[in-house]
Amino acid sequence: MRINLLSVLLTVLSLLLVSPAHAENVRIALVVKALGIGFFEAANKGAQEAAKELGDVEVIYTGPTSTTAEGQIEVISSLIAQKVDAIAVSANDQDALVPILQRAQKRGIKVISWDSGVAPAGRSIHLNPSSNELIGRMNVKLAADALKAKGESKGEWAILSASPTATNQNIWIEEMKKAAPEFPQLTLVDTVYGDDLADKSYREAVALIRNHPDLDVIVAPTTVGILAAAQAVSDQNLIGKVYVTGLGLPSELAGHVESGAIHSFAIWNPIDLGYSATYIAYNLVKGKATNSEVGMGRMGTAKLDKDGNAAMSDPFVYDATNVKEFASIF
Repeated sequence: MRINLLSVLLTVLSLLLVSPAHAENVRIALVVKALGIGFFEAANKGAQEAAKELGDVEVIYTGPTSTTAEGQIEVISSLIAQKVDAIAVSANDQDALVPILQRAQKRGIKVISWDSGVAPAGRSIHLNPSSNELIGRMNVKLAADALKAKGESKGEWAILSASPTATNQNIWIEEMKKAAPEFPQLTLVDTVYGDDLADKSYREAVALIRNHPDLDVIVAPTTVGILAAAQAVSDQNLIGKVYVTGLGLPSELAGHVESGAIHSFAIWNPIDLGYSATYIAYNLVKGKATNSEVGMGRMGTAKLDKDGNAAMSDPFVYDATNVKEFASIF
């Protein structure tokens, strides 16, 4: 009996010496709209950077294979079973995820959304990449700049969005429409959806061109859509006749800027976005957030409104003068 008791005591002692460091790790799940999208892979780089700075964080990068709420619900259900400490999600549907995220919150898991929001009932904080108003206006201004580059005083523009239920896309489209009166030279003729799938976005861009023979600009506020639309314009031999703009990654669009399919485009740094989301989730877990602000590491302090919404930074414009420099970064 003495030998057995001694063995048990040694085992317990070894667990006490080894386990705490692991047990204290904060496990943050970074749930993206779909795997395999460059924007979100860049966000994961930022999340890993934050984890390295913080030291006691494990980032779990995950998401469905397609941009559906059902896929995210399945992923989140698995994360609840894994008992992660926090979930930071870019939502495919702001309302459909609420019940599963409420279940996560009841289990003590901190929940935030970033990039594409969840309704307030399903999360504590939402981190917008920028101000929705500024993003919407920027997209219309980019269209006006493209029209000017064509040497036209008036013209038509169309929107190629992601999925019809994508929270951020719908908000930005509404903000574009609000800003449109500032740019009377532009006439909005259509809005279509590519579901953030490259092949469908390409087909929708081609359909826009064929359905609107006088189309001057396609605005795609999605990294998948803008790349697909630029390729469609190039393949249709319409460079200089139809410009593409919106939100995209320098690494993916530098060639299209060089070819002339894109005059200019904008994006915040997705690396910074993943970094900031990870810091916010961590500070929530550690009880370091207040109702009015939360730290974002090197990105400063996020100011929260009454619904827990915050903005990270202003959009940044890329064109032929700077796109190559940033293409080597993300």
